Amino acid sequence: FLWGHLDLYRNPSFPLFERHNFFIFPRKELPYDSSSHEFLCQTTSLDFLAKHQFDFNTCFHEGISYLSRAQEEEALQKLNVLHHDGISAFPNTSKQEEDVQLKSTADLLFSERMKIRFNEWRDAISANPRVDNHKLGSNKFTTDQFQTVFFKMRPAIMLDGFTSHQLKLIQQVLRKNFRDLMYVCTFGEDETSERRVVYTDNNEDSILLMKDVQEDLFRRRKAKVESAIGIRHVIDLIASERKLIVGHSCFLDIAQVYSKFIGPLPSSIKEFALAINRIFPHVVDTRHLMSASDAVQHLMRQKSKALSSAFSLLCPAFHSTAGEASIPAPVRIEVEADETTLSCFASGAKHEAGYDAFMTGCVFAQLCAHIGVKFEDFTPKENLEMNKKMKKYINLLPPSFNSGTVLDLRTGMERADACYKLRYPAAVHDNIVLIWGFQSGLSAKDMKGCICKVFGPASVTTVFSIDSTAVLIQFSKQESVNDFMDLKATLEKQDSAISLLHPLSTILEGGQTRAANYDTYRDICSSSVTKYFFADQANAVCSASDTELRGENVDAGDALGTNSVLDETAHTLVKHAEGTKHCSKKQDATDISCQDILDALQDGKTLFGKQTRRT
Repeated sequence: FLWGHLDLYRNPSFPLFERHNFFIFPRKELPYDSSSHEFLCQTTSLDFLAKHQFDFNTCFHEGISYLSRAQEEEALQKLNVLHHDGISAFPNTSKQEEDVQLKSTADLLFSERMKIRFNEWRDAISANPRVDNHKLGSNKFTTDQFQTVFFKMRPAIMLDGFTSHQLKLIQQVLRKNFRDLMYVCTFGEDETSERRVVYTDNNEDSILLMKDVQEDLFRRRKAKVESAIGIRHVIDLIASERKLIVGHSCFLDIAQVYSKFIGPLPSSIKEFALAINRIFPHVVDTRHLMSASDAVQHLMRQKSKALSSAFSLLCPAFHSTAGEASIPAPVRIEVEADETTLSCFASGAKHEAGYDAFMTGCVFAQLCAHIGVKFEDFTPKENLEMNKKMKKYINLLPPSFNSGTVLDLRTGMERADACYKLRYPAAVHDNIVLIWGFQSGLSAKDMKGCICKVFGPASVTTVFSIDSTAVLIQFSKQESVNDFMDLKATLEKQDSAISLLHPLSTILEGGQTRAANYDTYRDICSSSVTKYFFADQANAVCSASDTELRGENVDAGDALGTNSVLDETAHTLVKHAEGTKHCSKKQDATDISCQDILDALQDGKTLFGKQTRRT
């Protein structure tokens, strides 16, 4: 998540748009939090951003950091643990620490010297309890390593220039010999540690000091968490205003906002829809608005509903090219921008975040006019989302370009989109086969061609590529699924010339091709296992014994001609040989030449025919 885009919309007598760009980068802001943000980047996406002049240096070095609500809650929980335990502020008052072994004479001499030094300092403080800060700072105990100061209205020694091992020895000396001297570690503005030895009057004073220091530390760290929230403050403000959120094909954009600024995505689409509706109660998708409104559909006709195409058609004042048909804009729009912004508008900076937001806002304003929403009739107290003509389009988001459904954010239910023109056949799960593990470089078109040679040109209705290692194939008939599985199993078991020359051999080449039904595909997708390629994920989740869909085993003792589909292929070749003019009249009808086999396979004949019998 490298950049964000926000559009602020105001409505005087005509819409006024302000464009804002925010560079965002999730750096580690909390020093006591060992975790750090991780995200994946596709090389093609990085190349796309670079080609469109995305400033990676500014993003990484100056991008605003953020915490999601879930991360903020987790950080505050950790703070509460630290606050109640008091480990970081007072390690000597927590669990009893193990003694440091005095392994050398230097350690022994250092410990004795510290014991004498602290004893003399404490006696001096006890003898003159009314000493002021000036006298305390100028006494004989102040050196480069021992700076006598006041801390929380108590005499203290600031420790400086000691090694970590020496500091452990000092803590041990205090723990064993001085009940009224406390070792206190705090943190400065730049998170550097400050170590002091503080004098207390009695045990109650020590407890009071501990609580005081803990409260200071808690407040400082809580302020750090609030500062680390960063750009999420903007998201929270937008959510609190409960204004109309406008996007174009914005389902994934909203999911991205949720995952980065709210928390992990819910496990179901219904939970996600209801969660979004609680945060952003009014969302409208301009792409859905184009499809759902009869007036806009007539306006767009066969035009593309892509954002740039809709912008050039509906907003010719900002985007017009020679020879391109455009529609007079019914809404006048003014832009509040500096020279840099105006230059971006003039050049048509597509895919620049703020400009995409601007295009979306302009398209939305024009669409509002075409469905009968008049901005000039609005008063400052009226909300656009409550307009009767607008309400029926709000909170309905298409989950994808060609899903044929809309998701109602108010109920979490997905229903058919009456305005959707079916581009692909409806999915019939019982007719779908999942294939993965085939040779690289084999395209979905090639696979469809291989299957159609065997089962007929109309046997496959849809081929959907999951990635370069897996496809979903939908057959026109349910029985074709079992036929395909039977044929696949047969070809894999037999090693013959017909197997090698069979059209499906291209798909099965390499011996790693696997196939399964749609239920297996659903299980793979819902598994917690995550791999980069779908084939690797499928192999990790599935085992051949219980998930791969296979046809029924054919008994070797069955009637002649049912042993394998390959036998039927041979029978078909007999019929093909009988009808060819090149066949000799003297040739027996049961004789099949190698050329006959090749011709039949090339022609893609049906795999059913006579039995081959030799006399």
